[in-house]
Amino acid sequence: MRLATLLLGGLLAFSPAVTRADDTSPIGIGLEGFAYPHPVWFLDLTRDNERQRLAYMDVVPTGSANGRTVLLLHGRNFPSSYWEPVIAALADAGYRVIVPDQLGFGKSSKPVGPFSFDVMAAETVALLDSLNLPRVDVVAHSMGGMLAVRLARNAPDRVNSLVLEAPIGLEDYRSTVPPVSNATLLRIEGDVTADVYRRQLMTNYALSIPSSSIEPFVSIRERVKGSGEYPRWLQAFVNSYQVIWGQPVVHEIPLIRVPALFVMGGNDHNAPGKPFAPENLRASMGDNANHAKALSARMPDGRAVVFDGIGHLVHMEATDRFNAAMLDFLNGH
Repeated sequence: MRLATLLLGGLLAFSPAVTRADDTSPIGIGLEGFAYPHPVWFLDLTRDNERQRLAYMDVVPTGSANGRTVLLLHGRNFPSSYWEPVIAALADAGYRVIVPDQLGFGKSSKPVGPFSFDVMAAETVALLDSLNLPRVDVVAHSMGGMLAVRLARNAPDRVNSLVLEAPIGLEDYRSTVPPVSNATLLRIEGDVTADVYRRQLMTNYALSIPSSSIEPFVSIRERVKGSGEYPRWLQAFVNSYQVIWGQPVVHEIPLIRVPALFVMGGNDHNAPGKPFAPENLRASMGDNANHAKALSARMPDGRAVVFDGIGHLVHMEATDRFNAAMLDFLNGH
């Protein structure tokens, strides 16, 4: 079964016919036809009485194996393929690396029901169980940081340590952003063009890299519009906003017992929902580096480092510095 699944995911991922940078042809909402850096496996799950498939990469060490495994948790706007430089650094340092697409993202199935960080954490544990991994180190970015917090709280015996790269959820967005209906979000997100999305990523994330670096992710969003299942993709994307807004984790962060490292971009003021907040409150949102410093100081074993001049995509904007900080932390315990 696993071999058949590997052939399905792996051949699609490495087909040279789908790796053209200028390819604008439609793709499925499971990103069929979009290349991943390693073979893709699938775990069968059930959510909301629907069969789902959770996609993941399982990368063996390329350096001398140290017997440890790192779980990478992606952000909202990116498939897990964007972890490629981090995967390479971890594998070279002797770590096995597990890289899932959460349900609703990347090559995984797209549920249409409301999202829950508790459910996503349970599904992540199910993946670890299927791979016979009792305990992992976790490296998480953006929305993945919120999931990592809930995972560490709900299954503390499964998490050895946390590296939180530019996590969101360091404030309770409900205190500044009013509720926004699914209908409104579907209309707004459905009207987003490639140019608008590109500007959103570059501006909201204060990126210090050329816009060409994010072009594959802009292309994904445009190409899935040609799928007959695009409305399902769009609903899942809106659901991911609602879970970020409606299920805060900031109050739980000081309760995490395992060693934790925040790696923040000094220019990162990303705050989901900021455009919906009253104008007089927007300036107070997204003080992420200072939030990370304050929260880490309240944790039993937390610390924070800030990379000046860097935005929200730390591992892509400052790859070598991020990898060095991550490995120094992981190797230190």
